[in-house]
Amino acid sequence: MDENGEEKLLAVARHIAKTLGHNSNMADDILQIFSNFDGRFSLEKLSETGGENDPRGSAALEHALKSLDRRISQYVSSDQPIWADSADSSAFLDAIDELIATINHWNPMAVDKTVSACLVRADELLQQAMFRMEDEFRSLMERSGESFDVSRAYSNGESTGNMSFDSEEDGEVEGVIRNGEEDQILVARPVSDYDIVIDALPSGTINDLHEIAKRMVAAGFGKECSHVYSSCRREFIEESLSRLGLQNLSIEDVHKMPWQDLEDEIERWMKACNVALRILFPSERRLCDRVFFGFSSAADLSFMEVCRGSTIQLLNFADAIAIGSRSPERLFRILDVFETLRDLMPELDSMFSDQYCFFLRNEGITIWKRLGEAIRGIFMELENLIRRDPAKAAVPGGGFHPITRYVMNYLRAACQSRQTLEQVFEDDGLPLKDYPKLDDRLSSSSSLSVQMDWIMELLESNLEAKSKIYKDSALSSVFMMNNGHYIVQKAKDSELGTLLGEDWIRKHTAKVRQHHVNYQRSSWNKVLSLLKLENGSLASSIAAKSMKEKLRLFNMQFEEICRVQSTWIVFDEQLREEIRISLEKILLPAYGNFLGRFQNVPELSKHADKFVNYGVEDIEARINHLFQGNSGSAGSRK
Repeated sequence: MDENGEEKLLAVARHIAKTLGHNSNMADDILQIFSNFDGRFSLEKLSETGGENDPRGSAALEHALKSLDRRISQYVSSDQPIWADSADSSAFLDAIDELIATINHWNPMAVDKTVSACLVRADELLQQAMFRMEDEFRSLMERSGESFDVSRAYSNGESTGNMSFDSEEDGEVEGVIRNGEEDQILVARPVSDYDIVIDALPSGTINDLHEIAKRMVAAGFGKECSHVYSSCRREFIEESLSRLGLQNLSIEDVHKMPWQDLEDEIERWMKACNVALRILFPSERRLCDRVFFGFSSAADLSFMEVCRGSTIQLLNFADAIAIGSRSPERLFRILDVFETLRDLMPELDSMFSDQYCFFLRNEGITIWKRLGEAIRGIFMELENLIRRDPAKAAVPGGGFHPITRYVMNYLRAACQSRQTLEQVFEDDGLPLKDYPKLDDRLSSSSSLSVQMDWIMELLESNLEAKSKIYKDSALSSVFMMNNGHYIVQKAKDSELGTLLGEDWIRKHTAKVRQHHVNYQRSSWNKVLSLLKLENGSLASSIAAKSMKEKLRLFNMQFEEICRVQSTWIVFDEQLREEIRISLEKILLPAYGNFLGRFQNVPELSKHADKFVNYGVEDIEARINHLFQGNSGSAGSRK
């Protein structure tokens, strides 16, 4: 039908309504019947007039608004949920659509006072309708959330769809069923597989919510709709994390917490982070996108408001750890927190990349870097601990010093996280002025290697200072030999040794050998000198007197050395055996040769029993009893 023909048809319809209608309400009803009968008779077209100031136009608008007011008001004032009946919800949505269309159509003509007054009433009606839609939206979400019943949670390994439920020790998601498969509502409970999407609301409810959201956004109430949505869904996230044991702690609470309790809290935090960023947040993102399909800004805003509080709670805990104590024993748990955030960075980036969530992503990256600074700070504190460790009393028997055991076991354990530590230290860079002894190695070593080398330098310097406490230089050498050998053995066959390098291992192995040589010189050179005999022949009386005196002194000094050094300790059996063998090699031949010469002197051989206290086998036996130590004198070798 051409434009003139359609206009005539509409004019006929208006005339019929005016003629048959005994009052304005009846006329509106007739127009409504026409509009329902044929799309060409929509209320918009039936209300159209020839001009903005045409009184027939404003009258038509007023008639249309009266009809819409009557239709909408019956639902707005109803005590029953509109969405309890699909026919009611459809009629209500149709009326809202017509009201929005009417307002949009007549807004350009609002210069007319009569039209403007009508539009004010239309806006008031729309606002009332939106308030009711907001209530219906909230009601739909809350009714779906009523099935959060922990007592009916899965606990027997059942699975639904791609959702698996394992034992409570494993991880993080919990569920209950309401009215069958469509109505499954899930809350946090342990799982081992993070490749899960939670359908937190039934699909029918999601469709209803989408229809409401579409009208609220179209009416300019998108933010209000997002707020209602987020206030309902936020509780789900918070409840889910709470069921994992996560507490809402302030930074002050974290810093006051005993370390053992804080370790447990970190463990719970790690699980909660993985569940939040790998299960809960992606599922919420999916739900937001479905409810607000076609309205990305509203979806982004809703998602941010749902997840913001829980995300800030998680990040604040990590931040409290980062700015807390830098005591060395905290390193390993801080590494756990650092690695957790690092591994979740892809999820953080994908979840929080939009305009509303970008600040959460940036905050996560900032705190992650702050954790790296804390880890570097802990190594600085370890350096200070080594420097400050005083040279008090000497370790009995020249055994391991506690600082040696502590540092080496600490570094071995730390280097199990070598890749993470390399990442942390490469981000920092190491100025040459801080490592004066290592300048020649900086160019070819990683920052972490340099850090470990530097700590070894500090430890060695500290031990050298402690070795000077011993008045006996031989015992000082045994102390350095024990601790040096322990350091080399702990470094070998570990990530620490890999970082320090083969050259470092060879160099410090050579240092241990040098301490061994120093020990022999200090303890045994004087004794060995007594076993040396002059070449050539002396008068037998002079030779006998000299040999008797030398043997007397040897017996006395050997006895004293064995008495003292039997209380010294060498923990490593192989090192102890190497020392004994080396002593036997230098002492037994010399002593055997001396005894042979001694027995060749006639006046001495007759009375050998008076002068010879030890046979060669006796010397060997006494050497084998060296370095046994007193029980518990120097601690364990672990």
